Amino acid sequence: MEIAPKIQKLGTASEKTGSSFKLAASSEALGLLPPDFVKRHGILPLKIEGDFLYIATAEPGNLSIINDIRLLTGLEVVEEKVPISDISATIAGRYQVTVEKMIENLGGEGALGVEGKTLHDIEVMANEPTVVNLVNLIVSTALRERASDIHFVPFENFLQLRYRIDGLLHEKPPPPRQLHAALVSRIKIMADMNIAERYLPQDGHIQINHRGARVDIRVGTLPTIYGESLVMRLLEKSARVQTVEELGLDPERAALLSRLVGKPHGLFLATGPTGSGKTTTLYSILQSIYAPELKILTIEDPVEYELPGVAQIPVRPARNFTFAHGLRAILRQDPDVVMVGEIRDSETADIAIRAALTGHQVFSTLHTNDSTGAVTRLIDMGVEPFLVSSSLEGVLAQRLVRRICSNCRRSQDGDPALAERLAGISGHRPEGGFFIGTGCEECRGTGYYGRVGIFELLQINGELRELILKKRSNAELKAAAQKAMLTMHQDALQKVAAGLTTIEEILRVSSGDLN
Repeated sequence: MEIAPKIQKLGTASEKTGSSFKLAASSEALGLLPPDFVKRHGILPLKIEGDFLYIATAEPGNLSIINDIRLLTGLEVVEEKVPISDISATIAGRYQVTVEKMIENLGGEGALGVEGKTLHDIEVMANEPTVVNLVNLIVSTALRERASDIHFVPFENFLQLRYRIDGLLHEKPPPPRQLHAALVSRIKIMADMNIAERYLPQDGHIQINHRGARVDIRVGTLPTIYGESLVMRLLEKSARVQTVEELGLDPERAALLSRLVGKPHGLFLATGPTGSGKTTTLYSILQSIYAPELKILTIEDPVEYELPGVAQIPVRPARNFTFAHGLRAILRQDPDVVMVGEIRDSETADIAIRAALTGHQVFSTLHTNDSTGAVTRLIDMGVEPFLVSSSLEGVLAQRLVRRICSNCRRSQDGDPALAERLAGISGHRPEGGFFIGTGCEECRGTGYYGRVGIFELLQINGELRELILKKRSNAELKAAAQKAMLTMHQDALQKVAAGLTTIEEILRVSSGDLN
């Protein structure tokens, strides 16, 4: 006679994290059942207590599966009813084939070597299941670890693989050096690039679906002395555009920003170095001002996220369709609001400013270290000071710093030497204690999870317009602006005091230039 399995409600075997359950499964229990059995039946061994094996299942009471488990383990079964989505997510995380394991299996000097191979041979190898699976696994692992970029860099005796996560590069166990040509060729095939061209830079594009979400991958290659270096930029199209408050702007300055971008015409700039989140900020602004009665057009390189109700145009330099050419064409489309991905040259700057003076609301980005630097940069590009003074309404300068992981955050006194160094740069010392992340599974032991912006919002007032007309230096503009402006360092210190980031992060990002 069969013994009916015990069934109990979900208890201590799982914990709530966000909107889903993260199942706590012991390694001992996981090792009792073959991975293919677990995946096929959608069950997960959780723990062993005495003669009982606790399992998670979405459909308890299946005696056939229970009997199979008894035969495989010699234990009685206690079932816990859990949604299949939570079981599948945990199975994917615990039973996955990792990049490290696959690379280890690929080790050996004779494995798919490419020395002396012809282009045809390499193309055939690029379509080998082993290479295809390795590329797919590298991409899916990067997405799972929240990476924004994947870097392949060849050297004489090894191939370097790194993921950029929360703005920093993390080195991963590399594939064998002899697989480099096959891996690059495989990615080129996916991106519809010319695999025969290995001595000139190339750009390509891949679109995939990952766990139900669409992901766009921008691919770029660059020839080096040891072969082609390759970078893949990962853009999840389904990602929600955050509000400026979610990006890290405090309510008072968010209200000021809303007033500045709500004007019917004028130029507004987001500034900062590459990778500081300028375009994301402009997307957030466009989303906040969108209304059916406004015609909003953008020209970008490339289009990173799709905004509902906004017509977005990618530049195509290969066809001589640049920012300047695109902006001229956009202005003939009767827009109310225009976003230019970046002001790179005097021609684009001149057209953007004249558009702002003729009744259009214009947004763009510029590479400068601070907010007032945008003024001197435009003048250096050849724009007349009176045009800058008349058109520019505001500048938002920004950086991104890593956010302390909320799961392992704790208070500490902090390093006095670091506090002194920060005080020496900024002239301010954070009040109270400091916070750090001790490292946990959620943040992969780094102590950080995600990023938050530090900002400097400049409103162009009457005094500044006079100084711009007189072509005053950046130092004079900055001195005048700081009378009524929270600087990036002050904003950074507030975020340190609030426990959002650490002193080490502020010093890493500032390098003493956020005065």
